[in-house]
Amino acid sequence: MARTTDGTPQGGDREPAGVDLPTGAMSYEQLAAILPSDPSPAKPPRKIKRREAFRHRILPRSVLGVASLILAFSIGAGFSGVVLYSYYQYRLNQTDARVNSLVSGYKTQFAKAEGDLSASVAAAQATIAQQLKTVQQAQASPAVLATLTKQMAPSVFFVKTLDQNGQASVGTAFVISSSPTQALLLTSYTTIEAATRAPGPAVYLEQGQTQTQVTVRAWDPTYDLALLVLSQGNLPALIAAPTTPAAQPGDHLYAVSGLGSAGASITEATVVDVSASGLALDAAMSSAFQGGPIIDQSGQVVAVGSRAYSPLGFSSDGVWYTPYVEAACNKVLSCPGGTLVGSH
Repeated sequence: MARTTDGTPQGGDREPAGVDLPTGAMSYEQLAAILPSDPSPAKPPRKIKRREAFRHRILPRSVLGVASLILAFSIGAGFSGVVLYSYYQYRLNQTDARVNSLVSGYKTQFAKAEGDLSASVAAAQATIAQQLKTVQQAQASPAVLATLTKQMAPSVFFVKTLDQNGQASVGTAFVISSSPTQALLLTSYTTIEAATRAPGPAVYLEQGQTQTQVTVRAWDPTYDLALLVLSQGNLPALIAAPTTPAAQPGDHLYAVSGLGSAGASITEATVVDVSASGLALDAAMSSAFQGGPIIDQSGQVVAVGSRAYSPLGFSSDGVWYTPYVEAACNKVLSCPGGTLVGSH
């Protein structure tokens, strides 16, 4: 190494740090004595060595090792796919089982409901058929009505007179007692009301083509009853029905009028209510039926038809209150033994 006259290296070269070199020219032996005889290369950092060791432990160094690693990954992925598919199939089977159970249960419930519905329909049809049978039995056949009409005709009369205004007033009367010379008949006070005052209009009974004037003997406005006397004897009297058993709601009776081509006409009536004052009837009863007999199926008299009797203080169209026939014994007639039952 060249030096200047003051002993420093030329060209800006500096001596290595930590080496005390002698000044002036040195021989090879001197240089060898100063420098280390076997210099070793610099060691790499410890972190780099650890990384390389870790890499060599995880990753294979040969092609065979890499192929084995890839094969292991493939086997693992295939096994994982098999496990996932098996789980999926298991869940799918569970879902199918639940759906099948639900469908089967629904079919069972539907079949049971259908059976219950069919049974209910059959029971309802049987009940309706039974009720219709009862109604049909309760309804009078044409033959029954014809028989009752023929039975009533000799004992009922059509009543004709005038009211307080001079207008026609009509109704029906029926025989409750008869002797060889005269007959007693019950009718409605409303029909002959004007005749109870003097001077009053004449009252006539009409049967067929025969018209006969009668006398008003007694009357009771409260019960809408009046007693007529006909100067004609040997007429068939209607019989009062026994007071027991009494009529009950739902019983079917018949209202009779003295107006009709067969000598009488009959309409059906249903008992709506029963009280000590009389019967409430659901019947199509015109003014021609007031004063007429209300009879049962045997033709016995239960009550007297009325369109004015109102024991409750009011009346209503369609439902008519009728006094018992026995009320005549206390109001307009003196009955043997106090009853009309069995009397003629």
